[in-house]
Order: sequence, then structure tokens, then C-alpha cells
Amino acid sequence: MSGVAPGVRQFGAGPLSRAAALVHTLLVVELLLVATTLPGLVPLALLGRDASNLPLVAVCLVPVGPALSAALYTLCHQRLDLTDLQPATVFWRGYRTNLGGVLRLWVPVLLWLTVLAVSLANRAAVGLPPWWTVLLVLVAVGVTLGGANALMIVTLFRFRTRDVLRLALHFLVRTPGVPIGTAVLLVAAAGITAVFSDAVLALLGSVLVLALLRIGAPMIDTIRRDFTA
Repeated sequence: MSGVAPGVRQFGAGPLSRAAALVHTLLVVELLLVATTLPGLVPLALLGRDASNLPLVAVCLVPVGPALSAALYTLCHQRLDLTDLQPATVFWRGYRTNLGGVLRLWVPVLLWLTVLAVSLANRAAVGLPPWWTVLLVLVAVGVTLGGANALMIVTLFRFRTRDVLRLALHFLVRTPGVPIGTAVLLVAAAGITAVFSDAVLALLGSVLVLALLRIGAPMIDTIRRDFTA
């Protein structure tokens, strides 16, 4: 027999308990995000704001991909139940499980964006025409938004790398609200960095990841319904 009377809510199932569980999960994920990205963020903070440092910036950002993936995994899989909170365990499980797949996508995305950024930074020196500059900007936006889709897909599903890329590009068109929402989120992140600092952005990392997960929900639900058994 169950020890809970009918109609009586169990401890940890109410809205206040779920809110407390979410806050706890976000705080733990934030600490782990900072810890796992620190090897790249420390040298990044020491780099000068010069175009010649862009390749070094890309190297410093390599640890960010697996960390973001683990945060997405945790916020998607952690049950908001105060009696069963293990966000750190879920984070490290997601980090280990997805490390290889994430790096196979994250590193090429960083490489592409670095090449595009260097080209744009030196457009006057090489005499790029305005139409070519616009084209490079559009390609950079496409790579960024497609990379965000791919990061969510490789984190939450088990597909081959080429299938992840196809789905990421496919959903740029199929669910336009997802890339638009992601673009708005990235603009907000850039605004936070410009107005405050990189440190403030890092401290809001788990909240931004949660927002990305909410934005990507239509794509995630569609993939789960149409592309998985």
C-alpha cells in the first residue's frame, strides 16, 4: 500500500519545491560551467583585443562546447524533484558521454568562424568589396545558428555526425522560430558582454543555457517525434 493518501501531494512535487529545485540545479550547473571552461576563460581574459589574436581566441573557446553540452544535458534530464536532485552527477555523465561527438562539431565550427572573422577583420587590407563582406557576415550567422542547433542535437540524441549536421541545417528552415530565438539570445549575450563584462556573461551561463533549451524545444520535440523510434 502507498503511504500517501489520495489527493495529497508528495513532498518535492509542489510549485515552490520545483522552483527551489530549479534554482539549486541552475546554481550547480553554473559552478560546473565555470569550472569546466576556466582553462580557456583565464587565458582568454588576458588576450588583447586585436584581430591577430582571433586564432588564440578560438583555441581558448574549445572547452566551452563540451561544457555547454553538459549543461544542456543536465537541464534537460534533471528531474525537478527536491527528493532526487543530482545535477552534478547528471552534468558529468553528459560531459563524458557527449565529449567526442561535441568536439567533432564544435572544433570545425570554431575553425570556420575564425577564418570568417579574420577575413572580416582584414577586409580593408585585402580590399574586400562590400557585397563580399555581406556574404561573409551571412555565412558567419548561418554557421553560428547551425552550430547552435547541432550542439543541441548532438547533446540530446544519438545520430551520426553527418546526420546531426543535416538535421541542424534542416531545422534552420523547418522551425524558423528556433534560429530567430537563438539569434536574439546571442545578441543579448553580446549586449551583456559589451555593457558589463565577460565575467558577468559567464555568471549568467546556466540561465542562458536554460533559455537556449527552451528556444530549441520545438526542434527537439519534432526530432523526438519524427526521427527517433
